[in-house]
Amino acid sequence: MDLIEFFGNHTFRMVFFGTMLIGIVAGALGSFAYLRKQSLISDVVAHSALPGALMAFLIAVTVFEANGRNMLGLIVGAVATGTLSALFANAISARTKIPIDTAMAISLTVFFGAGMILLRIIANGVFPGKGGIDDYLFGNASVITIADLTTSAAVGALALALMLVFWKEFTLRTFDPTLSTMLGFRARIIDTLMFTTIVIAIVIGVKAVGVVLMIAFVVTPPAAARQWTSTLPGMVALSGVFGGIGSGVGAYLSIVTGNIPTGPVIVLTLFAIFLVSLLASPRRSVITTALRRARAREDLRRELLNEMADR
Repeated sequence: MDLIEFFGNHTFRMVFFGTMLIGIVAGALGSFAYLRKQSLISDVVAHSALPGALMAFLIAVTVFEANGRNMLGLIVGAVATGTLSALFANAISARTKIPIDTAMAISLTVFFGAGMILLRIIANGVFPGKGGIDDYLFGNASVITIADLTTSAAVGALALALMLVFWKEFTLRTFDPTLSTMLGFRARIIDTLMFTTIVIAIVIGVKAVGVVLMIAFVVTPPAAARQWTSTLPGMVALSGVFGGIGSGVGAYLSIVTGNIPTGPVIVLTLFAIFLVSLLASPRRSVITTALRRARAREDLRRELLNEMADR
């Protein structure tokens, strides 16, 4: 299949541009979670978004008798529970002796358990439009519509705009939280805004990729970008580029190679970008580090031999 035929197909275009959008937003905003050493918070948020999306579906069809599959409504519900789960995990860690990784595991299991209960209630009940609701577990990129793409683009742009507006606060809170507090920035407000943007980046991809694989979109691009740059603006920009390229290429390969799920192929493509970065980046690659250490050992050996010769 050539590119003209690929982009001439409406479904293929939606899959390509939809997943690329998810990769760009998740990659850029995931940089802050990566730098705060809370990359697994993306896994917590992705799983915790499930009950929010399902609750939004139930409220829409039972209370308002509206379309429960409306993308904006599902995003609002998912953002609410996703942000709550992230704040809940950090609150547990801050107010108890429980480490953050354990707190995140507790938060994930509680919210995801609630989501599974809601999923069973919807599956066993009579609700209009419930068909395919379980796609939020594993994702189905082929169901992305123009309305979904437009909504995701608007919400993703809002998250990126929040990041730019509060860039100074996010940066200071990420690298020096103590100084941030001393300067009068309210940690709770900044954390809420930061995690809300990260949550938005995650939940806009749940429908296409599923809660299981979204962590790769948030973690892998920043990890790859970190190998190439030492500045925050450079890392955020490059992470978004890696996320977009990896998602677009992965979506294309999943379609042209046959009936292969899009999400897993994108994850493997992102991993390939990370692997190349790990091996080939000029500053931090495994090869560069090994050569630098070998030269340092050789210089030290030569210096010791010269000292021994002088004696």
